Order: sequence, then C-alpha cells, then structure tokens
Amino acid sequence: MTITEVKTKADKKAFLDVARILYKNDPVWVCPLDNDIEAVFDPEKNNFHRHGKINRWILRTHNGKLIGRIAAFVNEEKAYKNEQPTGGCGFFECINDQQAAFMLFDTAKEWLKQQGMQAMDGPINFGENDKFWGLLVEGFTHPSYGMNYNPPYYKAFFENYGFKSLYQQITNHLEVYKPFPERFDKIANWVAKKPGYDFKHLETNKIEQYAADFMEIYNDAWKGFENFVPINKATIMESFKQMKAIMDEKLIWFAYVNGEPASFVIILPDANQMIKSLNGKLNLIGKLKFVYNRWKGVSRMRAIVMGTKEKYQKHGLESGMFIKLKEYVLPLNQYEELELSWVGDFNNKMIAIHEATGAVFGKKHLTMRYIF
Repeated sequence: MTITEVKTKADKKAFLDVARILYKNDPVWVCPLDNDIEAVFDPEKNNFHRHGKINRWILRTHNGKLIGRIAAFVNEEKAYKNEQPTGGCGFFECINDQQAAFMLFDTAKEWLKQQGMQAMDGPINFGENDKFWGLLVEGFTHPSYGMNYNPPYYKAFFENYGFKSLYQQITNHLEVYKPFPERFDKIANWVAKKPGYDFKHLETNKIEQYAADFMEIYNDAWKGFENFVPINKATIMESFKQMKAIMDEKLIWFAYVNGEPASFVIILPDANQMIKSLNGKLNLIGKLKFVYNRWKGVSRMRAIVMGTKEKYQKHGLESGMFIKLKEYVLPLNQYEELELSWVGDFNNKMIAIHEATGAVFGKKHLTMRYIF
C-alpha cells in the first residue's frame, strides 16, 4: 500500500472517487457534491483557511487501486483551547482493512505533529459542525444533506487506534403530521400570541439583517459551552450563500422579544433527496436533474441549527417557532418528516426541546479524540 499527498488535479479527482468506489453497492449512501467537498479545501470558499491549514492524502494498493483517503487540519482559533494542542481529521474513507485505516490515521497524526499538535479530533470538518461531522454508530438509514454516513466497521478502526468518544451527537426525527404533545401545543400557542413576542420567517431581500440577528443570538446562546468560538458574519453569509439553492425562507424562523433578536431555527428541505441521482456531479446534466428534483419537491426537512439567547431560554420561544412552522408546512401537503440534527449529549436544554416536541431517536454520531 502507498499513501500520497493530494497535489495535482488527478489527485483531487482520486480523492473524490474513493467514496464513490467504496459505496457503489450501498443503496442508502448519498454521494456528497464534489463541489461541496472541494470547497472545504479552497481558501477562497472556506474562510477557515484564514486561521488554519489543511492537507489530504489518498491510499492505493501496490497496483494503484484506490482504497482510502483522509484529511488533517488545524484550526488555530480552537487548537489551543484544549489541554493538548488539538487538530482534526476528517473525510476519512477506507476499505474494511485495519492496516489500511491505521496507515491513514498515522499519516494524519504525523502531519499534525509537524504543526505542533498533540491530539486530533475526528472525524470532523474543517469548517462549521453542521456538515461532515461525526462518526455514525447508530441509525444507518438514509442520511440527510451534510450528515456523515459511513459503514459500521469504521467504529472499530477509530476505537482500536485509540480514539475515545468526546461526546455523542443525537439526531431525532419528528413526524410532520403527528400532533404535538398537548402540553407543548398549549405552551406554543400561548407564546405565539404573547404581547411583545414576534415571530418572523427569513426574508432573502433582508439577508444582511437576518445574518446579523443570527450572529447575535448564536454567540449568546452558545457562549457557555466548552471551547466555544464566536461565529463571525462572513461565515454566516458564506453559509447562507451555500443554502440559497435549496432555501425556503418560510422554513427559517426568528423570534424577537420587544424587538430584540432572541431565538432562531434554521430548517432546510433535505437536499440529499435532490442530489441522490447526481453521484456528486453538478455538471450540466447534474444541474438539470437537481432543478427537476427541486421542482418535484422532497418529503423531508432538516433542522440544522437552533439557538436561543440565554436570558430567553425558558420563555418557550422555540415552541412558538415550531407552531409557526407547522402553520406553513401542513397546508403544503408535501413534507412527512423533520430531522432535528444534531444535538450534543451535553446540551440538556436542547435535548429537552426535542423530547417536548414528541420527536423520536433517529441517529447517533460520535465526535472522538485521540491523544498522541
């Protein structure tokens, strides 16, 4: 087996092709768009390059057959917030061969050591944690857009190498046409009509203002969590730009208390139902297929992130937004499921919100750490 750094155009194609080769007979897997993967490695499209660096490799057999890949990266804004300087690894794919997997892990580790790191988290993304984050260990059903999918045997690779679970990422599913529990419904309707409480869906012609509101809420809501790094407006605008092709502004809600931005939920139609037939290729044919699939509509939504300012976290604003969402979604007679993904097992408040809606368990991913 030989491992080589990705440098040329052919190498980049090979890096993308590894997944297509490994999953070609898996009916559940949805190939991520090549453009989405490559954007992570492009300094012009991923502003994490401003405060970090990334590298990647491909693994071949002695006769040139592609059998694995991995990326390693350092986010300078987070690396030194841990007891050991910690980098990351991700985009890991490998045949069912532990020796091959360990070669990939070793390569990432050695590169990270050269950058001064003493540990690595994985499998994670060189970017925000709403995409390409975590090792799937339960719920090997159809993945939603941006959610990692992998074979069950990956878990043994990570554990046998020495990775330990940092936290569990829980994804729950909500049946759209199933009524909310009575208590949730009662609180939601009361909150939705409360004086001074205002609920608005996103308006794309006011995207700058909503991006600013998102940043204000998000940075307050998450400030108490370990190793939190505030999000900046450039990253938010970048994310909104990426969402634009599939965005339905009436699925994205903000709550205000006496005019102050207080809470939000970002929900998107599940693009994986639009891109499954594309095999990762957004060429002319792929674009035509995507436009047709978007027009035809999808049956699943994904709530990618929620947040509420600390001082409003017991005001029931989330329930009010869910009521507004349901008022819009039910008459469409289109969506059957809302995926609430993902929430860390450390986030008791958000887990309680999921439970209050009547959502049921869907998937579990792990964010893991290996200390050198």
